[in-house]
Amino acid sequence: MFECAEAAGVRVPTSCVKQGKCRECLVEVEEGAERLTPPAPQEEHLSGRFRLSCRARIIAPGVIRCHTLRRNALRVETETTGLVSAAPLEPSVTRSGRRVLLEGRVLVEAGGPLHGLAVDVGTTTVAVRLYDLESGALVATNSFENPQRFGGTDVMARIRYDGEHKGKLLQRTLLGYLGHAIEALPCDPLTIYELVVVGNPTMRDLFFGLDVEPIGRMPYRSVTEEAFRAGRASTTSVVTTGARLRLPVHAEARVVGLPLVGSHVGADAAACALATGLLDSDEVTAVIDIGTNTEVIVGNRHRLLAASCPAGPAFEGGGVACGMPALEGAVERVRIREDGGVEVHVIGEGEPAGICGSGLVDLLSELRRTGGMNEQGRLADERDRFEVDAEHGLFLSERDINELAQAKGANAAGLRIAVESYGLALSELPRLDLAGGFARYLDTAAARRIGLIPDLPDERLRQVGNAALEGASIALRSLPRRRALEEAVRRIEHVRLETHPRFFDVFVEGCQFEPFGREAV
Repeated sequence: MFECAEAAGVRVPTSCVKQGKCRECLVEVEEGAERLTPPAPQEEHLSGRFRLSCRARIIAPGVIRCHTLRRNALRVETETTGLVSAAPLEPSVTRSGRRVLLEGRVLVEAGGPLHGLAVDVGTTTVAVRLYDLESGALVATNSFENPQRFGGTDVMARIRYDGEHKGKLLQRTLLGYLGHAIEALPCDPLTIYELVVVGNPTMRDLFFGLDVEPIGRMPYRSVTEEAFRAGRASTTSVVTTGARLRLPVHAEARVVGLPLVGSHVGADAAACALATGLLDSDEVTAVIDIGTNTEVIVGNRHRLLAASCPAGPAFEGGGVACGMPALEGAVERVRIREDGGVEVHVIGEGEPAGICGSGLVDLLSELRRTGGMNEQGRLADERDRFEVDAEHGLFLSERDINELAQAKGANAAGLRIAVESYGLALSELPRLDLAGGFARYLDTAAARRIGLIPDLPDERLRQVGNAALEGASIALRSLPRRRALEEAVRRIEHVRLETHPRFFDVFVEGCQFEPFGREAV
């Protein structure tokens, strides 16, 4: 079925290239199931009409009707909590009579409002905010799943895909979806005169159609970073126009990709630093944006360090048998009763179809709390799986636990090494900001119990939501803050985890399902 979809020009998500391992090519067969081979061993967790399109072979002619998961129901974080921006409203787009000016240069003569867009291009999701640039007011938000999933769920897979396929398919697909999202906003798209875009280096550069192949090999640098280091460019920012990207905005609208920190630490991390106040505060803060490509920034206005750790998509549902993104039907909360029964809460309150990241954290925490799993991730009573909902075929296997342990270990190692490199023990960290959609819905007590985040008291933890999008919004509405970020990025010290002598040891420790960071390192 996967090959038929490819031949028809339908792009199905995958990161294992049709090996049946990633379980991302899930489809629901509405008609013609009898024309397919019986379920393969990799499909044992599926029930009803669901199949993996790379395992289901067509054995008889006729009509087969199917569709991929309902991606439109994905829960994408577009808000922030606990962040107060004191940035003055000084956008680069202003008005003088009927003249629309871009940093004082006449862009066009037109009446009507002045709008701008802040865009956060994540590996998994894309979030957009529309602002009135004359009042600074937030007009609307929109979001969608990053449609580049057909090229893989992590940045390295997409780098390979982009290099192996001509025609900038990843860029065109993303911009096409963004165009639809823009057209759905409550404004005339031609009144949008500036877009500020953030993302990790791969996502940002794919957005602008740049060659991402250098990011995939040592020393893992964007072409913009290479040009900056060689003196051929004064910044790692990217600037183009709406017309060149064929977006449904004003043709002369400026599209700005904010600067990168370095290597795999991107403009989204820089935007997080801007949004959380690191550029202005004397208090040392660590910001961690947990995701497929987790990024960490530690410091204050005097000194900043940043690191990136490729944690993989396990906590976003990838590589876990019953894992799924935060869609309707995903289990987001889990409780194991004293009698061994399992209580779950499902997004949308319908029938459970899988378990999303916050549900997986809850489940692991409950298994540790009740003695159903030891600190090494071994299930009790020599079981190889824990049944979450037998009726709906939901379970967690030791293989799944291993995937989650490695993702957790990468996150913990990245944060710990970055904080250590700053000269602090985790226990001495004054504040930890948890950024991103996954962290927004995280039960922090559960996350601490399994060692996903350090065991710090509640008053030193802050769940801030989509700080990257907030940083992009600040840069859109305040040109002085954008320039301040440009200067600050040049001072950020990049901690290379891949060459750090302690990374492997700290990673292995981080794979243990037990609290960490309570004692001085």
